[in-house]
Amino acid sequence: MQAIANTAGFHFAFIEQGGTSLYPTLALKATSDEVLRILLSIGGVEIDHFSLWHDKAGNAVSQPLAGVTDPETGLTFPDLNDPATLARLHLQLELTQTNKILPEPCDFLQREALPPCSVIRPTSTALGGAVATVKAFAADGLFNAQVEDFFDVAMRLASAADNVKRQLES
Repeated sequence: MQAIANTAGFHFAFIEQGGTSLYPTLALKATSDEVLRILLSIGGVEIDHFSLWHDKAGNAVSQPLAGVTDPETGLTFPDLNDPATLARLHLQLELTQTNKILPEPCDFLQREALPPCSVIRPTSTALGGAVATVKAFAADGLFNAQVEDFFDVAMRLASAADNVKRQLES
């Protein structure tokens, strides 16, 4: 049961992480003030959800629940607070502390152009748009139970959303 809960925790964080890119990316294309307000409002909630699930997923695999192995599948959740585990995964303890819920400073755009700053997700259409989101969900297996027509419709809608060009009033 713990392995199922851990999997859900990481899956929900993955979904919310995508929303933190998708809504601002779509907001950059909005031509209606009402649509812009909706996208920005939903985007803020997605960011909040991501931080909550990020925190929950990290805590789910700390002691005493760390090291849980699903007896059916063999899936193991390592202790993300164990320095030996982090070294084996080539991760730094400071950047992977499971009690942190806010984005950590990182190189953004170009190392020379900007100092490290906190970012959550990209806001380019190529990396954070609707097509990228649908592809990520499909790669994660989210659509495995769906008929092919479902994926086709989702991809057509995503392509249409990504192809919108913002028209500013003069």
